[in-house]
Amino acid sequence: MDSKEHILQTAVSLFSRQGFDGVSMRDLAKSVNMSTSAVYHYFPNKQTLYLSAVHFAFAKQASAFEEVWQCDQSAEQKLNKFVSCLARVLTEDVDFRRIMQRELLDADDERMQLLAHNVFQEQFSQLMIVVEQISGTQQHAHFTALSVIALVCDIIQMQPLSRHLPGWQAEHETVEYIAEHVLDLLISGIKIQGK
Repeated sequence: MDSKEHILQTAVSLFSRQGFDGVSMRDLAKSVNMSTSAVYHYFPNKQTLYLSAVHFAFAKQASAFEEVWQCDQSAEQKLNKFVSCLARVLTEDVDFRRIMQRELLDADDERMQLLAHNVFQEQFSQLMIVVEQISGTQQHAHFTALSVIALVCDIIQMQPLSRHLPGWQAEHETVEYIAEHVLDLLISGIKIQGK
């Protein structure tokens, strides 16, 4: 692992635990056993470092999402693969999930714009196309695509509480169960919207 990659991997971990405001360039430099000026050599400011760290975290998963959109399958099958892939990413990559949760809570408009345009826009656009193909209309495609992502994210985010609520079963936390349940809800809802 080269120095830049080591900085990014450490930054992902720090930002996920402490948030954007909780991590300084000095903290990061100390964590990677480098001088602060050495970190600035790679990243001119904290905003650039942060965006690069989120890119880095997401890039590990990007090829899996790309396979979803490039496969020669029906729109419903692509939606199924996307939901499964998203559930797997959010379940397995805790640092990435925490960064996203923190960002949504902070709701810093400038960082939201950077994340939307530089990290998530392609995936979201592809998801909208699939939603439009299933529903047969462009109406509500943005909000439906957003709902797909929110539903998967919220189910996974609620797992620590869900374990203590009536009716919980261990299988509810498997990627397969989450994907199947979410898809049942989504396909019915998307098709109704298209009518």
